[in-house]
Amino acid sequence: MNTHSLTSLALEQGHGIIRLAPNWVPRFYCVPGRRIKLHPNDYYALGGKRGGFDERWLSSTTPADNGPLTAPHEGLSFIVFEDGGRAEKFLFRDAVDELKGAMIGERIWDEHQCWPMYAKFFDNMGALPHHVHHGEKHAQLVGQHGKPEAYYFSPQMNNHGGDFPYTFFGLEPGTSRDTLRDTLVNFTKGDNKITNLSRAYKLEPGTGWDVPPGILHAPGSFCTYEPQRNSDVYAMYQSLTGDQLVSEDLLWKDSPRERRGDFDYLIEVLDWEANVDPHFLRNHFMAPLPVDRPEPLKGATENWVCYKSPAFSAKELTVQPSATVTVRDDGAYGFNVVQGHGTVGPWSVESPALIRYGQLTSDEFFVTATTAREGVTIRNPSATDPLVMLKHFGPGNPELKLPC
Repeated sequence: MNTHSLTSLALEQGHGIIRLAPNWVPRFYCVPGRRIKLHPNDYYALGGKRGGFDERWLSSTTPADNGPLTAPHEGLSFIVFEDGGRAEKFLFRDAVDELKGAMIGERIWDEHQCWPMYAKFFDNMGALPHHVHHGEKHAQLVGQHGKPEAYYFSPQMNNHGGDFPYTFFGLEPGTSRDTLRDTLVNFTKGDNKITNLSRAYKLEPGTGWDVPPGILHAPGSFCTYEPQRNSDVYAMYQSLTGDQLVSEDLLWKDSPRERRGDFDYLIEVLDWEANVDPHFLRNHFMAPLPVDRPEPLKGATENWVCYKSPAFSAKELTVQPSATVTVRDDGAYGFNVVQGHGTVGPWSVESPALIRYGQLTSDEFFVTATTAREGVTIRNPSATDPLVMLKHFGPGNPELKLPC
């Protein structure tokens, strides 16, 4: 059976809502925080050379960039179609390429010719090195897109805070380019102490941050829901985190070959004014904002949790026990169920307690643009437990209108 017929059957089966398989991504430089519901025996299922699973990518048409050992479809989401007790899987990316605007909306397809974002759960036990995601100008030099991203710390995914629940953002106001450059020159001499030039913020469940490209950041040890642009571009600027040395190769990752060894280029990559912004907290912190609907949802609450980037947005929807709601959205979206069980359209959905590597689940789906606008009926049959989902949207969401 070819992808064309499978896509049509999957959409027909789900009434415009497709089911996605869990998409686990290892990172060899990370230690899993063990909050993304993977079975304890499976965090290193690909072996020590690949590292542990500390990321689950959601609604992704973006391949992961994990060096020469990267698997052929690593980072790419698969649609699940079940027929007669047999599960067929095929790439979400292929379905988008086939259906184009009918899947993701004509506006997004016409502008991007792809689904231009994905989300992930990032789950590290400790802090990551101070690093940067390149903007469009510098990312295009290595064949990638610039990468804005955002963070939301879902309470359901943070039963513990990990080893270091603080994130360093940017640089202290007044830091000079020469001072930062010196830390990069000293990268191979042990601890280059770059975070001495930065400021750490304590992380709070139920809040988030906006992180445009060009801003240095050293994410703390919360499990983080991260909508972002469809890119895996980055460079590590910190040489030591905890007791773990960072490879010099990661300092020059995604630098053009002819600029490797050029420390001035590493400074050029940064959005300098944004890094030394004295009002960084005011400009980048995100508390949840209620979604402004013409008619309030009865039996449910909905908040914007990521809303400062034009490249994507995200909501948290909570359906109260014993409630049924029909929710309309102005655009396609992926979603993940983080608490409870119920039905979404024709699908039974649930947040699993434990997932084996390779196991299928009923917690991740994608809603096509037409179905989102027509409305999705969600039912929570529980007498006690809310049904909570996180919803990630593409760029330029026309529904997002922020207060002045």
